[in-house]
This record gives sequence, C-alpha cells and structure tokens, in this order.
Amino acid sequence: MTDTPAALLSPGARAWTLASAALGLVPLLLQLPTVLAAVIAGVALLTAAASRQRLLPGALRLLLVLGMLAAIYWQMGPRPGRDTGCALLAAMLALKSSELRSLRDARSLVGFGLFGPFAAFLLDQGPLTMALAVLAGLVALLALQRLAHVEGQAPPAPLKRQLRGIGRLVLLGLPLALAGFWLFPRLSEPLWGIPDRAVGKPGLSDTMEPGQWLDLMADDTPALRVQFFGAIPAPQQRYWRGPVLTRFDGQRWEQDTRQSERAPAAVTHAATQWEYQIDYEPTDRRQLVALDLPLQAPPGSELDANHSLRSRAPLSALTRWRLTSAPAVAYTEALTPYERRLALQLPAGVNPRTAVLARQWRQEAGSNDAVIVQRALDWVRASFVYTLDTPEPGRDGVDDFLFDQQAGFCQHFSSSFVVLMRNAGIPARVVTGFAGGMRNPYGNYWVLRRMDAHAWAEVWLPGRGWVRVDPTAAVAPERVYDTLDDRLAAGAAGATFDSRWLQIGQMGDWLRRGWNDLVLSFDANRQQQLLEPFGFKRLDPGQLVGIFIVFALAALGWMAWLLARGERERDPLLRAWHRLGRRYARYGLSRASAEPAGEWARRVDRQRPDPALLSLSARFVQARYAGADVDLTSLLRDLRRHRPTSGASP
Repeated sequence: MTDTPAALLSPGARAWTLASAALGLVPLLLQLPTVLAAVIAGVALLTAAASRQRLLPGALRLLLVLGMLAAIYWQMGPRPGRDTGCALLAAMLALKSSELRSLRDARSLVGFGLFGPFAAFLLDQGPLTMALAVLAGLVALLALQRLAHVEGQAPPAPLKRQLRGIGRLVLLGLPLALAGFWLFPRLSEPLWGIPDRAVGKPGLSDTMEPGQWLDLMADDTPALRVQFFGAIPAPQQRYWRGPVLTRFDGQRWEQDTRQSERAPAAVTHAATQWEYQIDYEPTDRRQLVALDLPLQAPPGSELDANHSLRSRAPLSALTRWRLTSAPAVAYTEALTPYERRLALQLPAGVNPRTAVLARQWRQEAGSNDAVIVQRALDWVRASFVYTLDTPEPGRDGVDDFLFDQQAGFCQHFSSSFVVLMRNAGIPARVVTGFAGGMRNPYGNYWVLRRMDAHAWAEVWLPGRGWVRVDPTAAVAPERVYDTLDDRLAAGAAGATFDSRWLQIGQMGDWLRRGWNDLVLSFDANRQQQLLEPFGFKRLDPGQLVGIFIVFALAALGWMAWLLARGERERDPLLRAWHRLGRRYARYGLSRASAEPAGEWARRVDRQRPDPALLSLSARFVQARYAGADVDLTSLLRDLRRHRPTSGASP
C-alpha cells in the first residue's frame, strides 16, 4: 500500500517536524554528561541528514541503537536512575527521525519530542530549562499546524498569522494553568517515589578520601544561597558545618553511624546569634550544612551528636531551611570513653614518622595540649604550600605530606593535622562543609559555590571542648601557589578578568534566585500565605480543591467566551446587523442567507409593521454597499438599541 500525496511530507513540513523534535531534545541534552550529550546530538544530526531521501535500512538502525546503548553504558555504567532513563529517552528521540516519511510519522515525532522537556524537568527546574521547554512547545504547535495544512492540501499560512493563532491558544490555556499552579493543594511528599540519579550532582559526602574532592572543588556552580536576617557573621565565622568524620583507616575518613542516633552534645553558646535562611541546591544526597553551630534542627531534618544536619529525604529538588546558629563557648560535658577512643583511633603501623614527631612534641609540651596545637600551626605557616597539584598518596600518605611534599589543599591539611594530633594524644576529628561565600549586591544574599567546599579540624581541649582549627588558613599568603580561582581563570581561553563579567554573573544568579522564590519554593505554606489576604486561614486540602474548582470553572468559562468571541464577525457594522437579525429570528422572522437586507425588512414590515426597521435597513444598505457618507457611530448605536417590540405593532 502506497502513501497518498496528502500523507507524504513536504520539505517545509519535514523541516518544521525536525525543528520541533530538536528543540524538545535540547533541554534534555543540557542535563546529561557533556560527552554523552555530544554523542547523542551528533547521531541525531547524522540520522536526520541520512534519512532525508529514504528510510535507513533496518540493520543500520539496529546498529545505531546498539551503539547508543553502548555509549550510555560507557558514561552511566550499570546504574539505573533518572539520568540513565533520560539518556535512553534522548537516544530514542535522536533515532526516531530515521522513520520519518508520512504525516503519521511526523505527528508521532512531534508528540514524542515533547517528552524531552518533561524528562528534563526531572533533572532540573531552572528558568533556562523552562524557557527551552516553552519554546519547544510553541514550535511543536507550529509544526502541527503545518502538518494540518499538508493534510488538507491547503497552502501554508503566513508565519505571522500562525504565530497569532498559537498566541491565542496559549492565552486560552494560561488562566487554567495558573489556577492549577496557585490553588491546587500542594503535597508535602510526591505521590510516587522518584528513583535516585545514577550520576548525582557534586555534593558533600559522608566520606573523604584522597582525590575525592577535586571534582567537587572544580565546580563553580552554586551549592547554596544564604540570606541573613539581622547580624552577619564575620569572615572568620563563616564556616558552614557539614558531615563530621571520625573513623580513619589510613586513607579514608568516614562518619561514625552511631553518632546519628544520639542527641547533640550539650554546648554553652555565645550571646551572638545569627538568623538566616538557606536555599540548598539539589544533590540527591541527605547532607545539609549550617553555620557553626546550629541551635536546633529545622523541620524535615535531624541534628546528630556532632551538630551536623541531615535531611530526612534526599535533596532531589531545591529546598529552603530557616535556621539559627551561635558560636560555641564551651562544651558542658566531657567526652564519653567511647567518644574519646573514637577521636584517638588510628590504624596500626601507618605513618610512623608522624607518630614519632607527635610523641616528641608531647614530651616537650607536657600536658599542655594547646601548645602542641599552636606548634603544628606555626609549622604549617613556616613551611607548607597550598596547591592543587599534588601526587597520589602512598600507604603512609600523612608522612609523605608532612615531611616530603609539604604541599596540598584542605583535604591534605585537615587529615594530616588530625592524625598528628591523635598521635600526640589529643582527641581530634575532621569536619567538612563550606567556608566563606560571596555577597550578591543585587539581592543582598550570599552565594556559596561547590568549589567553596572545605575541610578543617576540631580538637578537644580541656575546659573548652571541641575547638575549630583550620590548618589550611594558617598557610602564609605568599605560599598559596595554585588555587581553584587560578585554574578557572586560566581555563577561560586566556581571557583577562573583567569585573563586568562578575557583575553579569551576579545579576544572572539574582534572577535565578528570583525564579526559585517565585516558582520552585512555592510550597504549601506559601500557598496558604497567598490566600490569607482574602480572609482564608489554614485551609484544608478539601477546601483548596473547592476553591480550585471555582477558579477552574471560571477559567473554562473565560475560554469558552473567547472561543465564541473568536467566531464572531470582525466588521462591527455587519456584526450589529446580524445581531439585530437574531432578535427577529425569535419571532419566526429570520432572514434567509441570500435575502437582501431591504427585502427582508419589507417582509418583516408586512407581517409586523415596523417603520424603524425599514429606516435602519436603508441606512445599513447605504453604509455597507453604497459607500454613502453615513454617521456610522449613530447607526451602530441604533442597531444595538433596536428591539422588535419597540417599533413593531402586535
């Protein structure tokens, strides 16, 4: 069976179909690993070009499918997840154009292409993804219009007219969409579980091992945004506490799981308090951070014995947390025997030179732990270098760092410092999180990037408890050789730094934060606040559904009115004349489609004498067909006011 001419695609219709599918694929590709996205995009272009004249052979299509599966496995590994599923969808969309021949194929491709933006929203809900999704939807509607013209064998309408038609369709559906967004009850949890991502975004982990942090610290995308309410901590106080690592096997640091089951240690806090709000970017992990130290856990999170916050659910979307923190003055309880053993634990036979040095310092300092801590910091300040260019550590990595290399970044400094302290008999642990932050002047908030990830140490000192010590900060400024900012600047194609680019970046981040506030952070509480000015207090889901139904019906009524309005006559004079005819039709005096206006008026006058109608019909004919100079305003007014009962006798 052969395709009819109407079923075959014209070059223009094919181009619109491919453009629609390509735009649907773009937001999804932007969320996939760069190499895999480039492979899928290249295959999509080659497939569309190769199948332009004829369908690709089945064997070749099968080979392309197998090749795409191999590429996905190469990049994702054997781990199922959201991004793996989205990569499979992108690969199918890239190959779908190989079957493009008829109108049915084209409509299928346009429809399947819309799954791309929907899948992209599972991975990112930012304004760029939304803008690309809207563009893909508009082009899909244009493509469907063009396909309808092909099917009806009608010439394509001008693009301007098509855009007006698409704009009307969007305006028709906008009120109903807004009613659904603002009024449909917000759920605290999704109706179904969303699987974790196979390739998670960089985020803080509950472990630390050599080389692990380089990927995280090389990412300059925002990790969190902070808005302070009142006092702002000084730079030396802006340490954002994350997981606390206490177990060490010679290479790897990890959390003690038993600490998560215990209440936070009792602390005497300083009088100074900081109130702030954190917008945390998704990581698909549970680790949170808080300014050192949080007073309590906000709803939806837990505070462990080490004053580290952990979310009860994976951070798969933007989340907002309101917290209060205050610096610690002293810990009011001594370490338990278990905590002391854990804070002094070291693997046997590892880093012997560090052990010898620590015992020597202990003999020289006696029982004064603070002297040992200060001696270590003085050593760092005098001899060590900060750099990202470090070799892979050996079995005795701490010995190599302290005595041979004396160069590294925060991961090396914090780990080696804690091992040195433990060998000297001082309880110590590694704390991970973020440090610093950059103020955005447009929104008056602080941005912490993933590259601001940091690791420092805490030592237990008699009478004070856990005390923060940052050995990385002790490095002399003239010995800071290779930083992340240096590498980012060098990677910018040799471009020199311009403060205008910083301002543009800050403006862009401010706009992104506005999007987060307006859209992504619109939860059940914000929904209740939206309705409070109208007198609604703490509505339950049933009441919200009722309000939504009322607004939805109003929106549907508005849509129906616009559709009916769109069908009316555009000429106001002809529209008023037809409306007058419908009034007489109620009395069985409707005008025939081919009946002239004057003859119809005389026929009505014979059955129901109406001189006013005769006058109106004469004026209408003069204005409509004779081109006479008639007062159109008064004629329109009289046509609208005239009623059959006003001038007709019974």
